[in-house]
Amino acid sequence: MKPIEKWAQWGGPGAWGRWGRRGLHAAVVAGAFSAGILYAQNPGLQRTIVQRADVSVPGREAVVARVEIGPGVIAGRHTHPGDEVSYVLEGEGELLVEGKPPQVVKAGDAFVVPAGVKHDARNTGSQPMKLVGVYVVEKGQPLATPAP
Repeated sequence: MKPIEKWAQWGGPGAWGRWGRRGLHAAVVAGAFSAGILYAQNPGLQRTIVQRADVSVPGREAVVARVEIGPGVIAGRHTHPGDEVSYVLEGEGELLVEGKPPQVVKAGDAFVVPAGVKHDARNTGSQPMKLVGVYVVEKGQPLATPAP
């Protein structure tokens, strides 16, 4: 996979500000995010932006998203440029936060991941795991960035 495609999957800057095929690709991706269209880090994980809104902290915004992780799917290690607060609507899985033991989560559970902390999630059930995620993040930054 080319680097621009990898960044585009995560909503990253890729070739922002450049023209040509890369710039066009980035512009299409940016338009899709601002319209709240479905996007994914990998084929088994989908995030749909429900709303973006300014918050009382300058330079920050709240992003509300529906998240769905397919059965057996691992989201992939990543970070966010702000805090993540999520609520599990359906299904079950594990939250893997760097430096902490795995946390089992199921419908009715909530969790918080601080800004910049490397983490991952995996669906351990046989049905899709559905969550509502609220991210209070730096404006203009990608919602998620892959982490080694």
